[in-house]
Amino acid sequence: MEIGERIVVVKEKIWSRDFIVVCLSSFFMFLTFYILATAFPLYVRDSMHGDQQQMGLAITIYVVGGVLGRPFSGMWVDRFGKKKMAVIGMIIFLLACISYFGAKGMALFLIVRLLHGISYAVASTATSTAATVIIPTSRQGEGIGYYSMFMSIAMAIGPALGLLLWKDHNVNVLLTGVCVIAAASLLFTLGIRLPGQKKERDEAAVVVPQPEPVVEQKRGWSKFIEPKAVPISLVGFILSFAYSSLSGFFASFAEEIHQTQITALFFVVFAVMIVVSRPIVGKVFDNYKEHYLYYPGIVLFIVGMLVLSAAHSGFMVLFAGMVLGVGYGALLPCFQTLAIKLSPAHRRGSATGTFFLLFDLGYGFGSYFMGMIASFTDYRVMYEGAGVVALLSAVSYYILHHRRQAKRSALPRQAGVA
Repeated sequence: MEIGERIVVVKEKIWSRDFIVVCLSSFFMFLTFYILATAFPLYVRDSMHGDQQQMGLAITIYVVGGVLGRPFSGMWVDRFGKKKMAVIGMIIFLLACISYFGAKGMALFLIVRLLHGISYAVASTATSTAATVIIPTSRQGEGIGYYSMFMSIAMAIGPALGLLLWKDHNVNVLLTGVCVIAAASLLFTLGIRLPGQKKERDEAAVVVPQPEPVVEQKRGWSKFIEPKAVPISLVGFILSFAYSSLSGFFASFAEEIHQTQITALFFVVFAVMIVVSRPIVGKVFDNYKEHYLYYPGIVLFIVGMLVLSAAHSGFMVLFAGMVLGVGYGALLPCFQTLAIKLSPAHRRGSATGTFFLLFDLGYGFGSYFMGMIASFTDYRVMYEGAGVVALLSAVSYYILHHRRQAKRSALPRQAGVA
């Protein structure tokens, strides 16, 4: 019977029309994020004559907006619906992109960046939650792995595309390209279809939430944060802290070691390894304990950081990118899937928002502190430090998740012996 049921699930398949649509919606949204994360600091420096601090603010203020929007976005998704909040978030997201055309002064530019970050939080939380509803329950790990693969591809293409759009220092070309991509994301968002029965069940669950009394003392915060998703999200915070050294400073590191010709190729290799390893990653998660995925993944991520810190040649840099891609590709979907599986079904929106809230915080804090390390020492020391931070992620995973799960599984055995 079990074998038969699994075969039926495979025939229903992950790659349905609805899953592809939600993946493309997220892909174009994340692509916009990574294009601007690369090009806007250069725009601030070259066109607005900003200093290094203001260049950093172009990214930091966006992350602040995302952090402010995450807790509310999860609650809104659970209360008002995934499709509705995804569309509202993407409309504001597109309007923010258009507003950059008129944001000539630094103050107005930063205000638009803040609103853009908030809309990104709402839209990404809603689409991520919608994806978890569309994916077959028995294949959540594999499905979320494929979904996050689109984010990884955007992460690889975005920086190179951002540099291409900015190569003539023409902000109108940059913003026009970004607006077209954001509009494509909105069109795919409008095309999202959710399973009707699951949607009704979710809405019914929101009207009469059962877990609320369990967290009665934290009732105010529990509307925004899903407590059961917090431990694994804290582990994700530490990983994101370490990862920020890649997305924020790799281009400068490549320049420091005279390997600028492979800057874009590094991120392509990074993304290719994520894509190639993703089918295996998802199947391991769905068929075995998450520990079999996390520990090899974090070891590869740490090794990749240390290899990168010692790299002197293009080959070593690209080898580090391969190792980091496999490691990071195993970790991100593992965290996101656990945050959802450990939380009540009707709180998927809040669980997703909680995970990304802490992940964004890690990215924001990491960008600042990794930059400080690099300014006082050099980029090699910074990447060594990122490896140490990743090691702390392994320790926190064992304390906050692995050990707790082991204790829970030991309880039935002890009861049986008694």
